[in-house]
Amino acid sequence: MNWVQLLSAKRWGNEARFSGNQQEARSEFQRDYDRIIFSSPFRRLQNKTQVFPLPGSIFVHNRLTHSLEVASVGRSLGTLFYNRMKDHYKQIDDDFPLMSETGNIVASACLAHDLGNPAFGHSGESAISHYFINGDGKSYQKQVSPHQWEDLTHFEGNANALRILTHPFAGKGTGGFALTYATLAAIAKYPCASPAGHDKSNIFTKKYGFFQSEQAGFEKVATELGLIRQQESPLVYKRHPLVYLVEAADDICYNIIDLEDAHRLKILTYAEIEELLLPLCNDTNMSDRLSAIEDADARITLMRAKAISTLISQCANVFYTKQHDLLNGTFNASLMDSIEDPFLSVMKKIADISVKKIYNYSSVVQIEVAGYKVMGGLLEEFIPAYLENTSKYHKKLIELIPQQFLTGNSDSYSKIQTILDFVSGMTDIYAVEMFRKIKGISFPSIS
Repeated sequence: MNWVQLLSAKRWGNEARFSGNQQEARSEFQRDYDRIIFSSPFRRLQNKTQVFPLPGSIFVHNRLTHSLEVASVGRSLGTLFYNRMKDHYKQIDDDFPLMSETGNIVASACLAHDLGNPAFGHSGESAISHYFINGDGKSYQKQVSPHQWEDLTHFEGNANALRILTHPFAGKGTGGFALTYATLAAIAKYPCASPAGHDKSNIFTKKYGFFQSEQAGFEKVATELGLIRQQESPLVYKRHPLVYLVEAADDICYNIIDLEDAHRLKILTYAEIEELLLPLCNDTNMSDRLSAIEDADARITLMRAKAISTLISQCANVFYTKQHDLLNGTFNASLMDSIEDPFLSVMKKIADISVKKIYNYSSVVQIEVAGYKVMGGLLEEFIPAYLENTSKYHKKLIELIPQQFLTGNSDSYSKIQTILDFVSGMTDIYAVEMFRKIKGISFPSIS
C-alpha cells in the first residue's frame, strides 16, 4: 500500500465531485470531523453506556465523552507521525500532499468508532446476537443466506458503524454522511465479512467490519485506496494503516480513563490507582509534584494526563518504526501490545485489574443483564411485527418505527436490518422506556 493512494479525499456518495482533485482536499478531513460531531447518531452517544450505568450522581464517562477523548488522543498520534516523517523527509508535503492531514483523518475516525454500538455497552451486541441464536429469532434462519445469518448471530458494532455512515436511510439522501474514503477505511478495525470474523490469529479478523449489505460498498472503498485483499470468499482485506492509530487511541483512553472512573465510584482506592499510573508517568519528579496536591482526584488527573502522554509517544514511535510492515500488511499486533517495557507490563497489569475489579463490578454486571432483557424484549416485539404484519397489534408497533428506518425491500434480511437499525440506535434510556411501554410495565403520559 502507498500513502498517496491511502489518503484519498474522495467522498462516499459524491465521488465525481472530488475524484482526482487532491489539491482542494486539505480541509476535507476536517469536514468529516464536523459532519460526525454535529450528527444525531453522535449526539445519542451521550446516553449510551461506556462501562458504568448511566446516569448517576457521580459523573462517569459515556460513549460520547469517551469518543471525544479518543479523538483528541488520535489527533495527537497522527500529528506526531506526520511531524516525525517531516523531520526525516523534507519533501514530504510535495510528494505526499495530504500527509499533513493525518491527525484530522485519525481524529474523525476516532469520533465515529463507537457510532454502531447499541445501548448497554457491549452487552447490547451480545443481546442482539443471543436473540437469533437462542431466542425467537432463530426461526428466521431459513429466510436468509448463511452469510447473512452470520451477520445476525454475531451482531457487530464495528460493522454497524460503517452501515450508519454509508447506508442511504429513507429521506436522508443517498450518500450517508458522505465521508472521505480515507476516514471510512480508518474506522474498519476488522476489514472482513462476518464468516471470516472469528480468526483470532490475525488482528484484522478477530471480529468483522461490514455486513453483507455493505460488502460491495467496502470493496469500492478498499479498491480506491489500494488496500491489500487477503482472500476472496469470505472477503478479507488487510487493514488501512491508520486503523492502528485509531485502535491505539481507543486502547489508551479506555485503559486509563476506566481507572479514573473506578476511583470516583470508590471501586479502586487512590493507592491502587497511584501504583498503576505512577510508572506510566515517566517523570522522576512526579512523586514530589503529587505530594504538593491535596485533592486525590486532582492527583489522579495529573497522573492520567502524564500516563496518556507517555502512551501516545510510545504508540506513535511503534507506528513510525513499523511503517514498512504496516504498508505491507504484515504487522499483526496492536500498537499497544508492541510498546516497550516497563510500560507494556504495566498496561497488562491494568488490563488484568480492570477485568477483575471493574468490568465484573456488580453495577456493571447488572447493566449487562438489563441489556439482555431490554434489547431482547424489543426485538421479540418489533421483528415479528415488521416481517409478518398479521395483526392490528403488529401494525401499531410498525407505526412506532421512524420512517427513516423503513425499507422498500421485501426480503427478510433487509426487514430484520430495519429493526436492528432502529433498536441499535436507541439510547439506554429510550430503550428502557420503549421496553416498559410496549410490555405494559408503564404507560406513556398524555400531554
